[in-house]
Amino acid sequence: MRLIIAEDSTLLREGLVRLLAEEGHEVLAAVGDAAALLAAVDASPPDVVVADVRMPPTHTDEGLRAAVEIRRDRPEVGVLVLSQYVEKRYATELLTADSGGVGYLLKDRVVQVDEFLDALERVGRGQAAFDPEVVRQLLARSTRTDPLARLTPRERDVLAEMAEGHTNAAVAGRLHVSLSAVEKHINAIFDKLELTGTAGYSRRVLAVLRYLGT
Repeated sequence: MRLIIAEDSTLLREGLVRLLAEEGHEVLAAVGDAAALLAAVDASPPDVVVADVRMPPTHTDEGLRAAVEIRRDRPEVGVLVLSQYVEKRYATELLTADSGGVGYLLKDRVVQVDEFLDALERVGRGQAAFDPEVVRQLLARSTRTDPLARLTPRERDVLAEMAEGHTNAAVAGRLHVSLSAVEKHINAIFDKLELTGTAGYSRRVLAVLRYLGT
């Protein structure tokens, strides 16, 4: 894939460049701030942008705002956001986009090279890829206002796997159940959450998370 990396830590940025080049990807640019990221995307649109949430000058949400802008102006470009901590507002804003090709990983996950590369590939294919800890915290809501309270424990397990970006077949394998059982659980989830059926795997995942973010 053709990639652009935006990370203000020189050590991590150069490490990502080396790793991704060794994996056969083409790194078009590696920049250290959001303004340079937007300029690089305008100059040569990549398949996927890998961007830190917090970047100069304020180290608050510059990277996120750049990612949202890229998704709005160039929906064909995938965005994989990296963050040091689970920031629910940031994650929800990214998750409530109208299309796939988005991901949110904690930086600790980058150390797990296989998991990071798998997430990158999924985003490149237009799917979703979200850190399990991000998903866990997004799903951890009080039962007083929690629409998930109507779900069974197994349905919550299936929903969490879906939210991480796994296909139905992958969910079946990870939970050690049949594919037909997973499909029945998914139908029950959408019935209980009063979500209309949506064509496309990634759109279905994002519809669930949009509901959770309301």
